Amino acid sequence: MTRIKKLLVLGWLCLQSLTAQAGIDAAMLKPLAGDDPDARVEAVGRIAALADADAARLLLALKNDALYALPDGAVVIVDGATAFDPVTGKSGPVPEGADGIVVNNRLRGAVEGALAGLALFSPDVGLRRAAALELQSAFDPAQLPLVRQALANEGDATIESILRLLVARANLRSPDAAVRMAAVTGLAGSGDASLLPLLRAMLAKNADGAYAEPDAAVRVAIHASVKAIASRIAWIAFAGKLFYGLSLGSVLLLAALGLAITFGLMGIINMAHGELLMIGAYTCYVCQLLFRKFLPGAVDAYLIAAVPAAFLVAGAVGVALERTVIRWLYGRPLETLLATWGISLMLMQAVRTVFGAQNVEVANPSWMSGGVTVLGSLVLSYNRIVIIFFALFVVLAVWLILNKTRLGLFVRAVTQNRRMAGCVGVSSAKIDMLTFGLGSGIAGLGGVALSQLGNVGPDLGQSYIVDSFMVVVLGGVGQLAGSVIAALG
Repeated sequence: MTRIKKLLVLGWLCLQSLTAQAGIDAAMLKPLAGDDPDARVEAVGRIAALADADAARLLLALKNDALYALPDGAVVIVDGATAFDPVTGKSGPVPEGADGIVVNNRLRGAVEGALAGLALFSPDVGLRRAAALELQSAFDPAQLPLVRQALANEGDATIESILRLLVARANLRSPDAAVRMAAVTGLAGSGDASLLPLLRAMLAKNADGAYAEPDAAVRVAIHASVKAIASRIAWIAFAGKLFYGLSLGSVLLLAALGLAITFGLMGIINMAHGELLMIGAYTCYVCQLLFRKFLPGAVDAYLIAAVPAAFLVAGAVGVALERTVIRWLYGRPLETLLATWGISLMLMQAVRTVFGAQNVEVANPSWMSGGVTVLGSLVLSYNRIVIIFFALFVVLAVWLILNKTRLGLFVRAVTQNRRMAGCVGVSSAKIDMLTFGLGSGIAGLGGVALSQLGNVGPDLGQSYIVDSFMVVVLGGVGQLAGSVIAALG
């Protein structure tokens, strides 16, 4: 008998005797301190039959080797220097002569089975969902009574769907052809790939040439169900690739959007653009450290603070770069390329000196952890969903800046005709500085997004610089809309 099978059979036995016990008593616990292995396993079943918090606490203590036997046969739960009597509910110092109860493999399996049986009927939705998923990964038809009992009392739609599939899987072995037909038909809407081998095995022939499934009508239904499940799996896989492609495209868009301004609008080949991404990511890391040290209760808000901080820090670095180096190299693309490449090496070495050569971890806030399950088995992670909407927000903000603000008007004027813009009073040098700072700040925002998908290191920007240039060139130099389409295409 497998562990999961024992786990649920014990849970079923517990439910059958749910009203047989009023609470934990000394007689129930005494066999645990004895030497009879059968009596110990039966005692675990009787304890689990209580199906309450006290029973769960006692079983967890037994599983964790925290249950001790006293010379008089009583049993206590030991936690450090404190002993808790599960019968009286009183706590005190650990009595003399207390000896830890040895849990062998058989008893441990019984305890784990009892705990899982309780978990499937727990008031906690998360525990029930975890138990149902464990069943889904290793299901045995012997678990059917327990699953049916749980299904009758289940109110969560996700767990109910899992349990219904488990019942249908068990009914595939029913001697009644009508039951098998209903089970096969019920499985047709599932996207669970583990069902395909089960259904195909029913279409196989035995050594004597007879089908494993004797009923011809059921075999026809199996063929239809296999086709439907395979089609659904293909659609789920396509949707998953589309989502992850869109999220990766959003990251690339954030990385390339700043370059679309500095290179596309200003014509500057900035080989240090990747390092501006890196600076934004490290700014996010520093914000995380500051929140953990000074605002530990609000650490989940560090990412919100990191967005403007990364924009300002990366933008300030970009302004300094433009004022000290780039301004002297306008119209000289080769010298600009070589100078910014050298600056990128300097920035990487500076980061290695300050933060070390090893990658640093930027943890997702709790509200970006996990994901939402769609189409039955496709999990859309919250961090990627947030990044997609964040990229759209940044694109909208850049469009508004360039098309609805005075700065955007000056940027477009200087881009189209620098001399004429100067003739009407536009300070081209100041606009160049602000435009380069804007592009650099957007690169910093891209670094914040990248920090939520993986580790942050000194070489972070090197992976995106070539792709960013390709996006800008493919979308059309100076065309922000083209860059958006190129990144997401």
